[in-house]
Amino acid sequence: MGDFPHYFDIILFAMVAAFLVLRLRSVLGRRAGHDQRRHDPLLRRAEAPADKVVPFGNRTAPQPPLVTATPADAVAAGLERIRGADAGFDAAQFLEGARVAFEMVVEAFAAGDKSRLRPLLSDDVYKPFATAIDERASAGETLETRILQLKGLDIAEAGLTGSIARVTVKFVSDQINVLRAHDGSIVDGDPDHAIEKTDFWSFARDTRLPDPNWALVATASG
Repeated sequence: MGDFPHYFDIILFAMVAAFLVLRLRSVLGRRAGHDQRRHDPLLRRAEAPADKVVPFGNRTAPQPPLVTATPADAVAAGLERIRGADAGFDAAQFLEGARVAFEMVVEAFAAGDKSRLRPLLSDDVYKPFATAIDERASAGETLETRILQLKGLDIAEAGLTGSIARVTVKFVSDQINVLRAHDGSIVDGDPDHAIEKTDFWSFARDTRLPDPNWALVATASG
């Protein structure tokens, strides 16, 4: 009988310990459930739909332009170096060809015409264009693009590295770009309102080769 208070203390401590264990398990259980419901930012980013209206740059997070404000004398010096390697190079004729190429590439990309794009683009530029075209086709989407006005056309950078001539052209245009779903509904863009786009396209060619054609080797949007 004298040991009863001692046993009573043991039983009381055991009950308190059991209560604490159950309480701790309850708290941990709720926290684990909360963690399971939290979205993984990497998973959410991976599940986001691919951006398909990117003729020349990501519209949600545009890349910085290839060039900003190269001094005119530096551009002139670069053009002079190109003329030294290619006596037939003429800046005015080059700009006219760049304008035609700009319109052709924009039109071919919107139409999903990879056969027209291929001879105009370098491998590095062609691959993302072709991928975007294939993704649109798989989704049953169509892209409508109209260049309403080409407001600016200037050589922003020019140079010669070895035998490779490279000229970057700044295009400023008013465009309408509309992405439509398979049922004709608008996914992105506004068919009634044009947006002003500033694009920097870099063209290159090997001056040692007889082929006078230039390939589009890089694009960026300002």
